[in-house]
Amino acid sequence: MKHFILSLLHLATMVGPIYAQHKQKITVRHDKLHKSVTVEADGQPFTALIYPDDLEKPTLFPIHAANGEVITRGYPLMSRANEPTDHPHHVGLWMNYESVNGLDFWNNSSAIPPDKNDKYGWIKTTAINEAKGGDTGLINYTANWCDIKQQVLLKESTTLVFQSTGRVRTIDRTTILTAQQPVSFTDVKDGLLGLRVAHELELPSDEERQFTDTHGVVTRVKSNPNTVTGNYLTSEDKTGDAAWGSRARWCMLYGKKGGDTISIVIMDHPDNIGYPTYWHARGYGLFAANPLGQKVFSKGSEALNLTLEPGKSVTFRYRIVIASDNKRLSTKEIDRLSDNFAKSR
Repeated sequence: MKHFILSLLHLATMVGPIYAQHKQKITVRHDKLHKSVTVEADGQPFTALIYPDDLEKPTLFPIHAANGEVITRGYPLMSRANEPTDHPHHVGLWMNYESVNGLDFWNNSSAIPPDKNDKYGWIKTTAINEAKGGDTGLINYTANWCDIKQQVLLKESTTLVFQSTGRVRTIDRTTILTAQQPVSFTDVKDGLLGLRVAHELELPSDEERQFTDTHGVVTRVKSNPNTVTGNYLTSEDKTGDAAWGSRARWCMLYGKKGGDTISIVIMDHPDNIGYPTYWHARGYGLFAANPLGQKVFSKGSEALNLTLEPGKSVTFRYRIVIASDNKRLSTKEIDRLSDNFAKSR
């Protein structure tokens, strides 16, 4: 699998003036042998949906900006020099949650000792139902959220839509989760849509930070302030570390990588539960939207414990915008895209 990912790394209806450009042709190829679906824009690498048996969930990895820069961290699948090696469960762009009927899907990784596996959950892809290209690319897959005994809690149906126009790329994700038994999403911190970005896009810090998950596992993170340039900005004008634990329609992470400024924007959709979402946006490179962890982020003033009866579903929709240019996306440009996304159904 690592050799295949290495080869991926070496693969050589928007509004507003910067989007009034030619839509690039999206090519989508399903490699059943390597359990991967690659996506290219005009022959250049965009991303790949990977779902190998030894990975705890399907994820998009790696993700490229239009200028060729990789915006995702390489570790633990394909480590690069000088990048941090914390949180091995942070891989690419994924969706899962810390507490589903008490099982931790978020923190599960190859680093978990076998004698603790019964406390964690796995998302196993069951089928790639559609994979096609054109002016837009589309992948639809189904998956099971299950425990170590393969008992299914949730059935997932996810549709990913890819576009590339000039120096701007977008990924739209729609995920429907249908309960197969009574399911409870306990109000916790770690979830729901997560992206782990390249080291250069972290926020500068000269302090070692310590994080402990619900099972007492401690992770320490130390950044190099001389090589990172990232910053957060939300639709509510929260910046830097103040973005964490705040509500907003969208949140942008931007910074220098290669010769350009990279802007990554995650947009919430008004139909989502908990809209506008809380942002679990950490300075060390975790960029996540979590509408279900309201108690932690509101310091106890709110709470949301989502429950689903068998056969009932919940839908989550997000748009991820990736731009590479000599300056970051403006608030006006992002608002246009966010309003456009909000009108889509």
